[in-house]
Amino acid sequence: MAIDVNEALNKITNINTTPKFEIIPIEDAHGRISAQEIIAKISLPRFNNSAMDGYGIIYENKDEELSIVDTIFAGDDNDTLLKNSQAVKIMTGARVPENCTAIIPKEDCQYLDNDKIKVPNTIKKFQHIRFIGEDINEDEILINIGDEINFSKVTLLASQGVSHIKVYKKPKIVIFSSGEELKLHYEKAEDYQIYNSNTPTFMSRCKELGCQVDFTGQARDSIESIKELVTNSLDADLIITSGGVSVGDADFTKDAFKEFDFKNIFDGIKVKPGKPTVLGKIKDTYILNLPGNPLASALIFEFFGKILIQKLIGSNKIHHNFINAKMGEDFYNKKGRITLIPGYFDGEYFFSDQKRSPGMVSTLSRSNCLIVLDENVSNIKKDSPVKILPINWNFFEKTSKDFLTYE
Repeated sequence: MAIDVNEALNKITNINTTPKFEIIPIEDAHGRISAQEIIAKISLPRFNNSAMDGYGIIYENKDEELSIVDTIFAGDDNDTLLKNSQAVKIMTGARVPENCTAIIPKEDCQYLDNDKIKVPNTIKKFQHIRFIGEDINEDEILINIGDEINFSKVTLLASQGVSHIKVYKKPKIVIFSSGEELKLHYEKAEDYQIYNSNTPTFMSRCKELGCQVDFTGQARDSIESIKELVTNSLDADLIITSGGVSVGDADFTKDAFKEFDFKNIFDGIKVKPGKPTVLGKIKDTYILNLPGNPLASALIFEFFGKILIQKLIGSNKIHHNFINAKMGEDFYNKKGRITLIPGYFDGEYFFSDQKRSPGMVSTLSRSNCLIVLDENVSNIKKDSPVKILPINWNFFEKTSKDFLTYE
């Protein structure tokens, strides 16, 4: 029996996954999910230092003529202490004397004879000094388990002298499809046949989302053929199939899975398009059976499948996030079921794609997002608020939000 959209999402987000991990150099960690908490071992800055080239002084001496007694370069282990009426020439990044309470940019100083300077009396105490721990404090949490590593996280790791990090292994995804009327893109298709676009689509998408992807072939329209592909794929974390999950006479996928110890998580979702979607599990392998229609299967994957992928890669962000936008045109909808509407967001307005039949393949090539209409929405006026869910970039959140668009 089909379940509600939120119930389906809850079942996916509550799945218990135990991703395996590996240790890799930080330079190779981009896009991976951290499997360890990283805590700062050192404060940054490690010592009080100068934010610019200039002169270090005791603030209370600002009205006096100051004698230059030393020069401190970045990297110097210098323990000079200032005395009254003294200044030190100091370079950007150099450690300031312990009792230095202001840095004066060299261009603001008046140079006098006998290596003396005069500074403006408008200076502020502690100006241009970068203090220890101002950026990062020792014992501060820098990276949490489940955080995605990007270039800025690599910056944090390198700043702490971390060379390797524990990350979750990429989940293994196996993809196959069924239907003898389909031909793979490298095969010859007769006039009465069509090319299989779903399999390359999901292979490409899962790779984009950080997975290891295998293709095991195209099943013939028989239970035995599908069973053979499933048996060959049970070392995977997830098997994705498309087609064979509706109620047609030639839909063998469900019957084939019944031949295994298949545990059903849900069988059908009250959503349009894509109601005949099945999620289950055989041993440690999850099974996602998507509809055969290309647009329906792609939208279901973007809305439900990506959440499952977020779980499998070990991310701590497993809920849809959204951007508030406005409807770019009057829109009419047949209410009665939560509906996924693909379209284009231009930075302010959302425009639904005009070609949205479940069997179409061109729609998502023009779309960068979707909106999710509540079951009671029949029309949306131009300039009405909508919540867009990105397609071409990941936009997830740690906590659940209400992503539905209402009248």
